[in-house]
Amino acid sequence: MKKKALLTPPRRLFWFSWKLLVAFSLALCILALISLHSSPSTTDLAAASLSRRSRPPSDSFLGRPKIAFLFLTRRNLPLDFLWGSFFENGDVANFSIYIHSAPGFVFDESTTRSHFFFGRQLENSIQVAWGKSSMIAAERLLLEAALEDPANQRFVLLSDSCVPLYNFSYIYSYLIASPKSFVDSFLDAKEGRYNPKMSPAIPKSKWRKGSQWISLIRSHAEVVVDDDIIFPIFGLFCKRRPPVDASKGNMNTKLQKQHNCIPDEHYVQTLLALNELEGELERRTVTYTLWNQSTTKMENKGWHPITFTYANAGPRQIKEIKGIDHVYYETEFRTEWCRNNSTFVPCFLFARKFSQGAAMRLLSEGVVSHFDASALLDKKID
Repeated sequence: MKKKALLTPPRRLFWFSWKLLVAFSLALCILALISLHSSPSTTDLAAASLSRRSRPPSDSFLGRPKIAFLFLTRRNLPLDFLWGSFFENGDVANFSIYIHSAPGFVFDESTTRSHFFFGRQLENSIQVAWGKSSMIAAERLLLEAALEDPANQRFVLLSDSCVPLYNFSYIYSYLIASPKSFVDSFLDAKEGRYNPKMSPAIPKSKWRKGSQWISLIRSHAEVVVDDDIIFPIFGLFCKRRPPVDASKGNMNTKLQKQHNCIPDEHYVQTLLALNELEGELERRTVTYTLWNQSTTKMENKGWHPITFTYANAGPRQIKEIKGIDHVYYETEFRTEWCRNNSTFVPCFLFARKFSQGAAMRLLSEGVVSHFDASALLDKKID
């Protein structure tokens, strides 16, 4: 029996090098496959870029403009009966409806009392958590869907507890008459909100705060949807500080030193400021919120909106909201008088947070009534 000949040192080195080369090549192939599955391909990126380029210019639409009502909901729309009545009094050619709900939730005869909401849910909705960047991700999905219709020229973000304060005709005229977006935006003077790690992409001088509930013109909606720089930074560095937890004892001191950044209160405002668009804004929201500013509750939980119930949603309370004609911003020593094309107007078109009982009272007592909007449309757009 012959023994197998031993490889000479040069041959052993050759075979070892060859095996190492094969292994390295296989590893590169595997990494390439993983990369293809985990990252957008060149084709995908080109398609996304082409989609942006093929979108019609914001000012090129010549037909009857529509308002896109964008509902950001937890699941269903508990006030659908009130909104159904609101849309019944509008021309269907003047509005579109989009709903971001829990993934898989469908609006049909079994889940909503109004046919206006049938099938209006987004198919690509995500799970949303309050105080996290998923909230602004959902807003961007709503805007992206609404931008597919070139007739949509105004975009209003609403919660599932919002109610209209006027009829459709007035709200339509109010929003279409203005060439500006309505975005509550002010300098945030509180320490701890801005994270220095956001610099230099987001300098502190451009850091803004304001209400999540915005109304955008089309060109500003495009800025939000097309942003692929500021949104990822918010995902990394704008996070809510954990609430005080008595069970954690001294650990709370360390936790409360973290930055307390609520993404939906800063993102759109800061993004528009970075794009030098604040001159194109009415720097106020058109959605009213009554805040509980109790010092005790603020220390424990922060300010929270008061819920309107049947008892405190009567004609007197609604009249008071409609009568508000200015907003004062303490951090900027600025009084924002509510105007639309140089015409003084009520500040608010919508209000939150309303219970079902409160919404029912608005309907039964005719609080949401007719309002003559002709004066707004008679004014020339600047």
